[in-house]
Amino acid sequence: MSENRRLDAFSLAALLVSAHYGLGFLLGTAEKSLTLDTAGSLYAVSLGLGTIALLALAKFYWTQVEQIWTLLGNRYGSQVKIIVGLMSWLSLIGIEAVQLISGAFILKVLGIPVLASMIVLAILFTLISVLPVEKASFLFRGLLILNFLALLYGLWVLHGFPQYLRSPLEFIPSLEQVSLPTLIGVSLSTILLVLIDMKYQQFVVQAKDVQSLYQGCVLAAILLLLLALLPSSVVIAAKEAGILPTDIDGKETLPFILSWIGGGADKPLGVVLIISLLVPALGVGSSILRVQTKTILDFNILPTSNFNRLLITSFNALLALAVALKGGEIVNLIVSFYAAYVSAVLVPFVAYLLAQLGRYTFSTSSVRLSLVMSSLSASSVLILTLINPSLVVFGNVELNIMTIGIFLGVLGLLVGQVIEKYFPATKVKEEI
Repeated sequence: MSENRRLDAFSLAALLVSAHYGLGFLLGTAEKSLTLDTAGSLYAVSLGLGTIALLALAKFYWTQVEQIWTLLGNRYGSQVKIIVGLMSWLSLIGIEAVQLISGAFILKVLGIPVLASMIVLAILFTLISVLPVEKASFLFRGLLILNFLALLYGLWVLHGFPQYLRSPLEFIPSLEQVSLPTLIGVSLSTILLVLIDMKYQQFVVQAKDVQSLYQGCVLAAILLLLLALLPSSVVIAAKEAGILPTDIDGKETLPFILSWIGGGADKPLGVVLIISLLVPALGVGSSILRVQTKTILDFNILPTSNFNRLLITSFNALLALAVALKGGEIVNLIVSFYAAYVSAVLVPFVAYLLAQLGRYTFSTSSVRLSLVMSSLSASSVLILTLINPSLVVFGNVELNIMTIGIFLGVLGLLVGQVIEKYFPATKVKEEI
């Protein structure tokens, strides 16, 4: 692994930031900020706070190298690895749906209908994902940097830099507009997701040394916190300048502002800025499908072939399209899928960490029962709330998913331990 550990602090920070600085981050924050002003940056700020919290586990990941599902699978059996992998696969459906929604509302600014855009984008995501275009990722990141520069220019044109400088002081008071269940649900699930997120872990293990590891995480956290308040400041400045139509949909707020910066959706620069925002959606959407397909094929349920790869990819794209057509706010959609993954994996992972630290060792059957109960409950609540968003017990969808999933995960762990201790005759032979 040492030959792959080449990232200095700045390179690591850049990759950590790029893992979450995308269309969900930009368009989701802008959508929320249309009604919540600075408080609309809650999700983006939580990503920065989660990166600070990552310092607690960074050295552990750097030392262990392997991904969470491999670590848990090696200790508790292949069934555990498969279930964790499936929950990771499930969480990616939400991210894929967000790319479809984002792309569709970017194109809406150009006058293209949302429904048609989503269908065409789903097809494009599928086709691109089966092509060998992984090395084009630098292009997608470069275009996001272009849009970042466009936002800075827009902030200057709209005289919004004073608003941006005030935003750190206004952020906490502005959270009074957000209900307590939503505040807890969004922030907690996002912060915990960063701690056990494969996207972050794959970069952390490539730090060249421990010093670069910690410095990179701190620098990434600072950059994310600075970026978090940029979209909301641009939206507030645009509102104060009166350039936004009164009936604008929150999802098209940022594309509209970019087109305005370029002189309008009918001007060449305006079109270029909009398209430059759309292309990263194609890159992220296709790469997510590629990861999902690889995850399923790694289970060896189906033989690896071009036909099966296309079949699985198409199935994943259809699921994402179904979720996207259901609609909903971008941040809520992202975080609800995050919450399902966190709820399923958190308790078994904590049990694993306790065993690694020598504090307490739960039996294999207890951890398996915990994972099954938390995964089934979290995914069931997620699906039910997607079908009927009014089915919320604790005042917020994400909090709903996490409370039920984590509670049943803890319950499964304790019940399994009791069975293991007091009913040894029922003990199932554990895998080594």
